[in-house]
Amino acid sequence: MNNENEQLILNAVDKFLIKIKPSVRSLEANDEYPDDIVEGMKEMGLFGAVIDPQYGGLGLPVSTYAKIVERVACVWMSLTGVFNSHLIMAMSVQRFGTEEQKNKWLPLFASGEIRGALALTEPNCGTDLQAINTVAKREGDNYIINGSKAWITNSLHGSCFALLVKTKPAASPAHKGMSLFIAPKGEGFVMGSQHKKLGYKGIDTAEFFLDDYRLPKENLIGLDEGHGLQHALGALALGRINVASRGIGVASAALNDSIEYSQQRKTFGKPICQHQSIQIYLADMATRVEAARLLVQSAATAFDRGDRCDMEAGMAKLFATEAAMENSAEALRIHGAYGYSTEFNVERYYRDAPLLAIGEGTNELQRIIIAKQLIEQNPL
Repeated sequence: MNNENEQLILNAVDKFLIKIKPSVRSLEANDEYPDDIVEGMKEMGLFGAVIDPQYGGLGLPVSTYAKIVERVACVWMSLTGVFNSHLIMAMSVQRFGTEEQKNKWLPLFASGEIRGALALTEPNCGTDLQAINTVAKREGDNYIINGSKAWITNSLHGSCFALLVKTKPAASPAHKGMSLFIAPKGEGFVMGSQHKKLGYKGIDTAEFFLDDYRLPKENLIGLDEGHGLQHALGALALGRINVASRGIGVASAALNDSIEYSQQRKTFGKPICQHQSIQIYLADMATRVEAARLLVQSAATAFDRGDRCDMEAGMAKLFATEAAMENSAEALRIHGAYGYSTEFNVERYYRDAPLLAIGEGTNELQRIIIAKQLIEQNPL
């Protein structure tokens, strides 16, 4: 994609965000699902952002997609979860599904007619995915699935999920017995309660239960058992670039608000931006944002080339989300008591940022991934 076309897309996103920005504070405060905004994102084609045009998507390079995510997160981070979780599901089909599966499901995903998410996490299993307990048993041309999932974004308003299960629970190592299914809601798919959260409000995050839930064998992604974890992790590379971009958005919003406020607020007869202590905060915050952008673009470019990029995506996710944590905390300090007030957006950034350090693999896990890749790439 050339720079001119990319800028046209980004300008359209900016206009959309200007339109919705006034409604964000009320929706977030009431933890209200943003139906109208989601419909607007659907009309813009964001649910098909990185889906190939032959299946009805926009086919954007991930480097452009990351810039869209940053812009959206700068206005309201929760919105990015609505289409990112959906696109991780779509990417698992686009990268690993059969042609028949792609032709059947991707046009529905791209249009937003069917929306959903990647369903991995369970009540007693998050980072250690090989410990999942959801089991699919083959019976003729169907699989009978029993188990549960937790902390699944889009689970209430979504209608289809990329569902990670064990098809061979006794397999060793465990990942050889794991498979990924396209799982639309249906009989035996029982919704549980919605999780109450510190931040990331307005978007549904809930648990669900599978009670003799039946899927046809044609819904096994790739039609070959035992590759589910590989497929899920392959799709998560996009998710980690997205979460890193969200981190930039939150860090940038905290910086922008702090730059504005520090020129308005006066102490000791002058704007606080003239005090050295505030200047040091602003300089560090701005440097984090710019460094995070470079890391994200490096990872996104590697993804677009088709290269393995788990280390680059891990670095971007680690640095950008820690930048969001640090910038939101420093923005609160710059704003003083007002930063603690719901009259300003800073407290929302402070509540939203911690999720980014946990979601799509904790930052501790990212450090392990980075270190292992460094050793693998530099053997003695």
